[in-house]
Amino acid sequence: MKTHILMVCLGNICRSPLAEGLLKSKLDAERFQVDSAGTGHWHVGSMPDSRSIAVAQKNGLDITDQRGMQFKPAFFDRYDHIFVMDNYNYEDVVAQATKDEDKAKVQLILDEIFPGERVDVPDPYNDSLRGFDRVYEMLDEATTKIAERLS
Repeated sequence: MKTHILMVCLGNICRSPLAEGLLKSKLDAERFQVDSAGTGHWHVGSMPDSRSIAVAQKNGLDITDQRGMQFKPAFFDRYDHIFVMDNYNYEDVVAQATKDEDKAKVQLILDEIFPGERVDVPDPYNDSLRGFDRVYEMLDEATTKIAERLS
């Protein structure tokens, strides 16, 4: 039986696609399914932002097969772990939970690096490519810790 993991950000075009691609590259596909979603609906069906694609490609990852989807309450039944990129996403996702066990599945991704500090992954959407590089580095470190813990 596979463990299902979901990465969540606001639009599902910048941070969560990078997190999905990074974690997929570090886990056994036979044992783990990794996806991503956004709390907003604006980019459903869209490819990741071209800057996320470029940063991923620069680091040896191809995320061009990903398409945006919106988080739905039914995802609590589908996913075992839900990693959110920031406190806003956390509040939005947890507000859709109807059971304490669903809320317990939701975690800030940077809690892997900064336990209990509630640190956000900055949204690079209005930033330069350098902002995307910084986000990639943060997510690379966090997903390495997640992969080590889950493997």
